[in-house]
Amino acid sequence: MRIETDLKLGFKDVLIRPKRSNLRSRSQVVLERTYSFLHSRRQWSGIPVIAANMDTIGTFEVAEVLAEHGLLSAIHKHYSLDEWDAFLNGRDDAIYQRIMVSTGSSDADFAKLGLILAKHPKLEFICIDVANGYTESFVEFVRKARATYGDKTIVAGNVVTGEMVEELLLSGADMVKVGIGPGSVCTTRVKAGVGYPQLSAIIECADAAHGLRGRIIADGGCACPGDVAKAFGAGADFVMLGGMFAGHDESGGQVLERCGQQFKLFYGMSSSTAMDKHAGGVAEYRASEGKTVEVPYRGPIADTVRDILGGVRSACTYVGASSLKELTKCTTFIRVQEQENRSLS
Repeated sequence: MRIETDLKLGFKDVLIRPKRSNLRSRSQVVLERTYSFLHSRRQWSGIPVIAANMDTIGTFEVAEVLAEHGLLSAIHKHYSLDEWDAFLNGRDDAIYQRIMVSTGSSDADFAKLGLILAKHPKLEFICIDVANGYTESFVEFVRKARATYGDKTIVAGNVVTGEMVEELLLSGADMVKVGIGPGSVCTTRVKAGVGYPQLSAIIECADAAHGLRGRIIADGGCACPGDVAKAFGAGADFVMLGGMFAGHDESGGQVLERCGQQFKLFYGMSSSTAMDKHAGGVAEYRASEGKTVEVPYRGPIADTVRDILGGVRSACTYVGASSLKELTKCTTFIRVQEQENRSLS
């Protein structure tokens, strides 16, 4: 047993310090990024915000709207091949830069992935998603995916430490998903006592990834547009959002009505709700590590997209960054004990 005594920080622990700026308007800020990827050698351009691969978030309906705004969606892994066929039939090739096909790390997952990619070879992104990216079997799965799909851009995660980011990149991942426990419907930190404050995880993992010409995705912990800006300021190449995209017309989840107000169910993919739906219940050897919540109905997701991107543009103007690419080098974080005045909340 050992104790690391250096302080680790989450989004709530910091604010971005404003600096002199010569920007006249938020409209001058360029949010589009262009990335090339380590192993696939592909190039991607767009706004690097991703809808999470949860079955209430990474839906085809969400992907359709986000694609119109230049964002990405990690489509959840529970769609059938027929549903993929129906979604992609007759679409312009531009959609393939805006969606990821998700998979777990079992043999059945790999077989299903193979069927989808064989039918739709233009799909560019594979998102290999597990809760615990530290197992040797997961690393072997990443190697297997790289050997089989050499021209695809592979996302792997989740991890929170630099050495594991490096191992996954060296094993064939182009991007590593960073985050254990920060999500709004994740209970891993409560059930397992395991995790890492998300801001520090991003800073440390980005440093490790960029040294190998890899990329990271900050996955989880963002509760407001300001948190998205902090994630980019900390060095994230992409930011993945779950709860912020929940409750919309295009989101999945059962619709409920209470006292004249509408809600939508939103749940973690390790929750009993998700495991009852997709795995026949929670296995005897494990505990549920997610919760189910009722999110107030929020209307069209396009309104939320505009709000998030507007917040990131505003952050850039406050620090003199004319583009999202410049935000990290313009960011200085200050430690704080308060974020906002909530006397009227």
